[in-house]
Amino acid sequence: MGCYKEGEMIKPKHSSDDCVCDVVRNIVKAQDQVADNICSSSCYRSIQQLRGKGNGLQNTTIPFILYCSGTCKPFIGSGVFQAPLDTNAETFFGCIETPIFRAKQFVENNDCCVKLELLLPISEGYQVKSYHMDNVSKVCSFFSEDDPVTDFMATGICLTVNLEHFLGITCLDPIIPK
Repeated sequence: MGCYKEGEMIKPKHSSDDCVCDVVRNIVKAQDQVADNICSSSCYRSIQQLRGKGNGLQNTTIPFILYCSGTCKPFIGSGVFQAPLDTNAETFFGCIETPIFRAKQFVENNDCCVKLELLLPISEGYQVKSYHMDNVSKVCSFFSEDDPVTDFMATGICLTVNLEHFLGITCLDPIIPK
């Protein structure tokens, strides 16, 4: 499988036989050039925060949607988070699902395994969107016209995927996640 841009073949530096791998590799490279590209729960992030390293105000992320090989359906990532329940220091576990990802980094010594962060669509005022889970295999169910998505929230929740199992990728405009 090859990648084409305006009728010409794109030959990335780390060429593989998988177009999705090549596109995501180029996204990670571009994002690394403009800002730190690490998960919020990683040790590296904690060290950078301790040292006081900051980010600029330019776009830092190219959000994207992956499409599964075989079904051609969008891949919906899910993750579990822990959050405060009330003022008594009690916590609860919640689950989020989203078709929107940010590439964080490739797994060492692997051309197609990448760590992805879940990006949540949010509406005006940073309200996390609710979804009709019976339509979860459709990307558009995450983008209601009644409550339009105005931004994306970085969750710090990451999963590692093998990009060889995806048939396609759609990139969104660059953003700075909330």
